[in-house]
Amino acid sequence: MGRVLTNSGHEATHWVDIGAPDAPDHDVLAYASSSSLVILTQDLDFGTLLAAGGLSTPSVIQFRAQAVLPNDIGSQLLAAIAATDNYLIEGALVTVEPGTQRITVLPLSQ
Repeated sequence: MGRVLTNSGHEATHWVDIGAPDAPDHDVLAYASSSSLVILTQDLDFGTLLAAGGLSTPSVIQFRAQAVLPNDIGSQLLAAIAATDNYLIEGALVTVEPGTQRITVLPLSQ
């Protein structure tokens, strides 16, 4: 997915290039928040952590699909980023499903 993003002018780094592969999700959230990064994930736990903590950052784009290879969702990811970029800057949870995306502005209510 990194190549799809970088070829479109976005910066992208995989977590394993930054931190421990087995790092807890809250460590990933803390790093992304302090570095003004957006998390791309299939892990729905990030939304739960955002809600439980009443967090307004970092933004998270979560994929809810079986096929998540770059050829499968790359164009939909780029379209979702373009459609939600202002929300992502301020803090949002963007859920991308086949053919649609949903934006929830942070902080999430429990």
